[in-house]
Amino acid sequence: MHLAHRPLVITALCSAVALCAALTGCAPQAEEKGASDRPGATASCAPGKLATQVPGKLTVGTDKPAYAPWFADDEPSNGKGFESAVAYAVAKELGYGRDAVVWQHVPFNSAFAPGAKKFDFDINQVSISEERKKAVAFSSGYYDVRQAVVALKSSKAAKAKSVADLKDVKLGAQVGTTSLDFITDLVKPERKPAVYQRNDFAKSALKTGQVDAIVVDLPTAFYITGAEVPEAKVVGQFAESPGEPEQFGLVLDRESTLTSCVSGAVDALRKDGTLAGLEKEWLSDAVDAPVLR
Repeated sequence: MHLAHRPLVITALCSAVALCAALTGCAPQAEEKGASDRPGATASCAPGKLATQVPGKLTVGTDKPAYAPWFADDEPSNGKGFESAVAYAVAKELGYGRDAVVWQHVPFNSAFAPGAKKFDFDINQVSISEERKKAVAFSSGYYDVRQAVVALKSSKAAKAKSVADLKDVKLGAQVGTTSLDFITDLVKPERKPAVYQRNDFAKSALKTGQVDAIVVDLPTAFYITGAEVPEAKVVGQFAESPGEPEQFGLVLDRESTLTSCVSGAVDALRKDGTLAGLEKEWLSDAVDAPVLR
């Protein structure tokens, strides 16, 4: 009896499995779903049709004040300044016109802190690092960075010709920045560096002599000495750090499905020369400075 009915049972089971696969695609669907749930994965980069925070809009975060030369007149939405121009260029590449870009105030440290984000991407001179990648996702780099030292012309730091010459001076930088990392990891000064919540506090400390020098990125250094603290000078720039060059990247939520689309947009802007053109337009003052070794 059992032997006689076995073929019928097997046939019935096979038919059921085939029907399940045809109607629901259960096993393949579950596998594909898992793949699309990976951080940075995305189903489509259709222009203007991304799964953004607000449908049909692209929400971009940055800090306030928004400093030159990255922004102009403390107004990110005016399209002036390197990072404002880059944000709109990326938006256009993704299929969003200027009227579809919404700006949101995001404090510098909050941009790459753990937790869900209220922006689609943030642009605020945030250097890409493995440590930060534990909390957020980054686009491809949109700017290659050098760090520089700014000191009052009357300060002993103004005479520095090497990294060793900075060891006995009082240095300062903004908290959470690569600038501060260069002080602690490269210079290793004898005195503990002064740490500030914002760059404007660091500049005030420089003006009043609370610190001998501050460390900032090179374009900011030239802007400070040219427009904000004319009694200061760019002492020099640090040589590139070993390994991968430092780059600024757009910051996204670690689970964002937009990461590959945004990186693709940045890559396209680099390839067609747009990023180089914007750098020349807005950061032209960041010319060569002596290298501190």
